[in-house]
Amino acid sequence: MSFIEKLKDNLTVPNALSIMRIIIVIPFVMSVMADDYITAVSILVISGITDILDGMIARKFNQVTELGKMIDPTADKLTLMAVMICVGLKFPAVYPFMVILILKEVLMLMAGGILVLLKQTPPAAKKKRKMATAVFYVSLVMIIGAKAFFSFENVVFNEVLMFLTAICMFYAVFRYGKIFIKIIKTRK
Repeated sequence: MSFIEKLKDNLTVPNALSIMRIIIVIPFVMSVMADDYITAVSILVISGITDILDGMIARKFNQVTELGKMIDPTADKLTLMAVMICVGLKFPAVYPFMVILILKEVLMLMAGGILVLLKQTPPAAKKKRKMATAVFYVSLVMIIGAKAFFSFENVVFNEVLMFLTAICMFYAVFRYGKIFIKIIKTRK
């Protein structure tokens, strides 16, 4: 397959949406750090919508590509890490939850890296496990949105949302962990 053919195969709407998610991490970070929470929450909503759309479009229109399998999770991880760090810095009450969620992401990246080194395909996200990402987006939109639109910041409100997010994230880690162990065991 020539370079042009490969390029054409990878020029898809889902891949463009994933690349856009990577790019908008920068204005999100800049907005949060400048206390421009309206822009930050708007970018976060756009990021969440494009995260949902890229997978739906890829499956529905048969636009799943090897490049997409790499850039979609990369966009997910970059977005999650940037959001967690920024929110942890700006909303100190949720900082402990952010540290835990960052450790969870690092653990999942390491497990995925091990699978790649073992020439195994990391598992694709399933609906149940994508729920954790959806809860993450909703919680952060609520926390940042409350600050942006109502100048409302309540420690208990923020902690409850992050606690629920952490529960969902750890459920996802548990599910991925079971799959990881199964892949490792079947390799022997």
